[in-house]
Amino acid sequence: MNKINYITHGVCSRQINVELDGDIIKSVEIIGGCHGNTQGISRLVEGMNVIEAIERLEGIDCRGKGTSCPDQLSKALIELLKKRV
Repeated sequence: MNKINYITHGVCSRQINVELDGDIIKSVEIIGGCHGNTQGISRLVEGMNVIEAIERLEGIDCRGKGTSCPDQLSKALIELLKKRV
């Protein structure tokens, strides 16, 4: 299993912890941010293929910040994939 503790940038959440089982997202914990939304995002992507999750989340913007918690999750997933190679 592969894990990452990703420090977020430019959003309300502070950290995203992700665990993969092969190419499937096993768990996501988003620390900080809007609890209901981040909990919902986490549950939606658990069990999803990592590439599909990246494609769906990458580039989502929050209030003109140029990023968002979902976008930061995609960046965490990309970092995790880079570590695997």
